[in-house]
Amino acid sequence: MKTYLRILQYVKPYWKSLLLSIVCTVLFAFLNGISIYLTIPLLDTLFNDNTKNEIVTQPSAVDKTMSILPDWIIKLKDGVASSFHNFVFNGDNTHKLFSICLLVLISFLLKNIFGYLQAYFLAYTEYASMTDLRDDAYKHLHQLPMSYFKQERVGNLISRLTNDVTAVQASISATFLNLIREPLNILVFFGIAVSISWRLTLLSLVILPFIMVIISWIGFKLRRYSTRIQSKMADITSILQETISGVKIVKAFSMEKYENHKFMDETHGFLKLVIKVARIRNAASPITEILSVVVGVIIIYYGGILVLEKHVLTGSEFIGFLLAIFQLMPPIKELSSVNNRIQESSAAADRIFEIMDTQPSIRNIEKPLELKNFKESIEFRNVSFHYDDSDELVLDDISFKVKKGEILAFVGPSGGGKSTLVDLISRFFDPTSGTILIDNIDIKEISIETLRGFMGIVTQETFLFNESIKNNIAYGLTEFPLEKIIEAAKTANAHNFIMEMPDGYDTKIGERGVKISGGQRQRLSIARALLKNPEIMIFDEATSALDNESELLVQEAIERLMINRTTFVIAHRLSTIRNANKIIVLDRGKIVQYGTHDELIQNDKGLYNKFYEMQFRD
Repeated sequence: MKTYLRILQYVKPYWKSLLLSIVCTVLFAFLNGISIYLTIPLLDTLFNDNTKNEIVTQPSAVDKTMSILPDWIIKLKDGVASSFHNFVFNGDNTHKLFSICLLVLISFLLKNIFGYLQAYFLAYTEYASMTDLRDDAYKHLHQLPMSYFKQERVGNLISRLTNDVTAVQASISATFLNLIREPLNILVFFGIAVSISWRLTLLSLVILPFIMVIISWIGFKLRRYSTRIQSKMADITSILQETISGVKIVKAFSMEKYENHKFMDETHGFLKLVIKVARIRNAASPITEILSVVVGVIIIYYGGILVLEKHVLTGSEFIGFLLAIFQLMPPIKELSSVNNRIQESSAAADRIFEIMDTQPSIRNIEKPLELKNFKESIEFRNVSFHYDDSDELVLDDISFKVKKGEILAFVGPSGGGKSTLVDLISRFFDPTSGTILIDNIDIKEISIETLRGFMGIVTQETFLFNESIKNNIAYGLTEFPLEKIIEAAKTANAHNFIMEMPDGYDTKIGERGVKISGGQRQRLSIARALLKNPEIMIFDEATSALDNESELLVQEAIERLMINRTTFVIAHRLSTIRNANKIIVLDRGKIVQYGTHDELIQNDKGLYNKFYEMQFRD
């Protein structure tokens, strides 16, 4: 219930539309009761039953002494009944019939108008509040550090922001509607039933405790299975995301059957859970109805005795009571499903709030510095790092200093910690120990937005969006003139191939840029970095996956981008870093060599010389 109350916090900003919905709900319930109550005078008129007024004006001594209603309610009820009968039964039977039919028509018309308005205002509240929930979850997701995304499957996160929010959205309207409307309906029809005969009403309530016990048990079962269903759907979404993204690898290794079996195992497991939930959920309604019928049969028998033998009720009153009491059954049945829906939506919401409750480990301090410009140097001072799920150091006591405008290159075997090291500069991760300083200021004291605003990053795995080339180059920048975009593209050696595209700079390049080659994607990412015009550039093996021709074009663009910028380069091809001011050789998280290309090449036994000979031995 705590989770569901948290969901309702998102409804709070829309209290005005919710209040209008509640007002319409009250009027709907009131008119619904009137439309049923009008059957009593209608039957009296049609069958010329004149005993009605006698019973109303002269109740039995037993009813007087044993009535469970307070005196003021009895007086109010008698006053309303007297006024109503004076209006309806004033005139001949034809006039009475016309008056009743007119009231029935008006009550049903108004009831449906208020029913529509109630549904409309509640729908607005539902969709608006769930949009806020999804937006908050999405915004919080962007605040989480890179380490979080390394631990979570993409499909699982997508499922939480789509399937789980939909599960909450699908239930909140019906749940909230039922929690207001159905209790009001129960109250109205219960009032009608009590006003007709408190004995019959009391008898009809005997079964309710038993029904509530069954409802609670069903709700508990549903919540447990609903959590497993959402988790299983996340697994299915993850498999879909992975296999669709990696469809080329699947086909290359002829793994279609394997992937099909893996997917079908998950979907069949999902099917079993869904069937269990459907069996439990669908059992709630018939069980409640069967118990209700048992109550109904007992009521009919006892009510018949009151009419036929004790003459406490008229026939029309008894039929009106039956209509009222059986009108109680649908709202009771609906309420029986409310708990189930709350449990289901709470299970889905738990998965959403799990994201939102995850506190970002990398965040701004209370009053971060807004660095205006980069003046002097970047320094690593005794920096070590390991991931949260491992105690093994990825970087071990790293120290170096780079002056503004210098080019620093990193080489070394795979897994040596090169990419992790440059990720620390942008605060994608924070050091486990040690300090990183810009102009002698700890980067933890600088606003993350300001820090990253100084940086441009070009990685081996270039990510482009399914938008136009123009929007991809100008990503993160607003209202940028096309002339500047074209200038950046020319500098990145991308303008020529862009102009050969069907729509030039307005050409959409597909998801992740699948419609263009790897070299073209890389040049677009360089153009994107150029347009940002950062003071600090980071290249993480930007040419490692390219053919020779593309590499030459990309390398030429990179060299232009390096001019007058502080640059960090990770490269596996040593030809791309000969002109670096300094080269750091990393092995197993430690700096094993440090110097210029010429200095390092002279050390015959050094790791750098070994790499050089392997690449240029021919």
